[in-house]
Amino acid sequence: MEELIVKVDGKEYKVTVEETDHGTLKIHCGNDTYEVEAKPVARDVEVSHAESKGGDKIIKAPLPGTIVDVKIKKGQEVKAGDILIKLVAMKMENEIAAHKDGKIKDVIVKKNDTVNKGDALVEME
Repeated sequence: MEELIVKVDGKEYKVTVEETDHGTLKIHCGNDTYEVEAKPVARDVEVSHAESKGGDKIIKAPLPGTIVDVKIKKGQEVKAGDILIKLVAMKMENEIAAHKDGKIKDVIVKKNDTVNKGDALVEME
């Protein structure tokens, strides 16, 4: 079980989340329990200019989690929308996609790395 603080309509609640055997999540909040179906969502990636890298693009982690798959290698050509990295956060898989056509200049992370929001994942030319 994972314990979280969630904010709903400006009010914070302490909840616990557990995954069931049939693929749903049980959310426990106080004396109430909600069973919900959760689906992975493709997240928008944050892109910024790397000041020390001469303007090359850095793809950053949109949220904290664990890298479960690295789909690309240094020097590989990619198209906008190609999946580069799979990141798991709160038991949900998030696909990090290329924001533009280009070439992979550097792969900064590897499988099983833990990242924080904003950590650099991939550098593109």
